[in-house]
Amino acid sequence: MKRRHFVKSSLLSSAAIPPVNAGDPIGNEEMNPFKLKFAPHLGMFKHHAGEDPIDQINFMADQGFHAFEDNNMMRREVPLQEKIGKALVDRNMTMGVFVTGRVQSDGRPVLPGNHEDLRAAFLDSIRESIDVAKRVNATWMTVVPGRKDFRLDMGYQTSNVVELLKRASDILEPHGLVMVLEPLNFFNHPGYFLTEIPQTFQICKAVDSPSCKILFDIYHQQIQEGNIIPNIDMAWDEIAYFQIGDNPGRKEPTTGEINYPNIFRVIHEKGFKGVLGMEHGNYYPGKEGEQKLIEAYRSVDLVND
Repeated sequence: MKRRHFVKSSLLSSAAIPPVNAGDPIGNEEMNPFKLKFAPHLGMFKHHAGEDPIDQINFMADQGFHAFEDNNMMRREVPLQEKIGKALVDRNMTMGVFVTGRVQSDGRPVLPGNHEDLRAAFLDSIRESIDVAKRVNATWMTVVPGRKDFRLDMGYQTSNVVELLKRASDILEPHGLVMVLEPLNFFNHPGYFLTEIPQTFQICKAVDSPSCKILFDIYHQQIQEGNIIPNIDMAWDEIAYFQIGDNPGRKEPTTGEINYPNIFRVIHEKGFKGVLGMEHGNYYPGKEGEQKLIEAYRSVDLVND
């Protein structure tokens, strides 16, 4: 395999926000683009934009968002994938992650069948992801190793995962595509193999490919191990993507305990130009909640820059 390095605010007040007509921008993209590349997902602004995915993407762009992510992209019909890809190009938006095959800790994806069939099915999923990525102009795809095998030593489990990810990287490298491995927290996802950033860093170093990097989900890691900024520093050269969610509750920044202005400042000062996926729910319901969510992101978007 060819190896390369691949490289402020408190909770929003309840002060009234001017009403907005459905589908109308809350701000002006020309006047109010976000500085960081935050990536909403479908459904986050459905009360303003309606159910149509393209209308939702256009609404995101109208608010000044420069990116979009969709975990379920592989499940969507090909014509819709193509429409989404065109909409993102038309609005000059970057496609973030979508989820591809999941791998269990003994080297098997979470799919039925025997051991070798499962490994083959995971690699087939990786190959399928190439076509999906081309349709929507994506670079990154999320891989989540599955549950621990409590009858097998962690060293053997790690070796199995590394070996299979090397094979997947061989498939992706010629296309310039990147798996991002996402460690999950023990509270929401008990028993999963991949849980911490140092563990993920070790695996990426062992795979040694530009096509296998870290998805640093700040919500998961606040619960799992904390130490967010030091772990960002230590794992920096293997991090390709971030996701956002406040804790507790997994909602937008300013609704929990995480100091997002400081984290975003560190990421920005280290030169990160990539996507920060908004993988969380809306804290407040309805159209007013969508407006407050946008204002929350304005309040943490490099506020002192």
